Amino acid sequence: MRIDLNSDLGEGFGPWRMGDDTAMLDIVTSANVAAGGHASDPETMFAALQTAASRGVVVGAHPGYADREGFGRRVIPMSPAEIGRMVVAQTGALAALAQLAGTEVRYVKPHGALGNLAAADAQVADAIAAAVGALSPRLAILAISGTALEQAARGRGIAVFSEIFADRAYLPNGQLVPRSREGAVLHDPAAIADRLLAFLDSGLMPAIDGAPVRLAAQSICVHSDTPGAVAIARDLRERLTAAGVHIAPFL
Repeated sequence: MRIDLNSDLGEGFGPWRMGDDTAMLDIVTSANVAAGGHASDPETMFAALQTAASRGVVVGAHPGYADREGFGRRVIPMSPAEIGRMVVAQTGALAALAQLAGTEVRYVKPHGALGNLAAADAQVADAIAAAVGALSPRLAILAISGTALEQAARGRGIAVFSEIFADRAYLPNGQLVPRSREGAVLHDPAAIADRLLAFLDSGLMPAIDGAPVRLAAQSICVHSDTPGAVAIARDLRERLTAAGVHIAPFL
C-alpha cells in the first residue's frame, strides 16, 4: 500500500510564524504552500518553497480567502467567477516564486473555508476546477475525499487526488466536523495513527453522530497549526512505515 503525507505550510506572515515548516518538511512528502490569501507573503512563500525543494517534497498551491484576520476560515461573499480569479491570482504568484526557488507548483488545494465550500457547492467547485484547468493543463487538484470538487475536476478532465485528514473528525456525510464543535480537532498521536491504520485496512472513516463513512484517499493531511503537529506527523509516518505502508508523493 502507498500513501502520501501532506501539510499546509508557509502560513506565517512577516515576523509572525505559524507551525514548524522545517520540521514538517522532513516528514511529509507533499507541501501545500499558502499563496498570500489567508496567510504568507513573498519571503515566507519563498522560504517554504526553497526548503521543500531541498527536501525533494512535491509542492502545491494552497489558495484561500484573503482574510488573514480569520486565517481563511470564514466564508467571504464572492461569486464563483470571482473565486476562480482569486485562485488563479494566488496560484500564479506562488508558481512564479517556485521558479525562483528551483521547484514547481504541481497541484492546487483550496484552504479552510474555501476548501469546505468547494467540497459542498458544485458551482464553486466547478469554478475552481475551471480556473485551475485554464491556468495550466499540468496542474492537478487535491480535494477532500468524496466531495463536489472531486467531481468537478473529473468532469473537466483534470487530474484529481483525494485526501483525508489525520487531525480532524468527520461527519457521516464525509464532511469535516466544524471547528466550532468540541472534538473537531484530534490531538492524540497514538489514537490518530490507530484510526488511520484502521481506515487504510477497511476504507471506513469513523464519524461523529453516525455510522462510519466510506472514503478513498491518496493523501493524508496533518495541519501544521494543530498543537503537536510535528509529533503527530512523525508518529504517523513511523507507524505507517512499520505497518508496511510506503510513504510517497501522490504526484
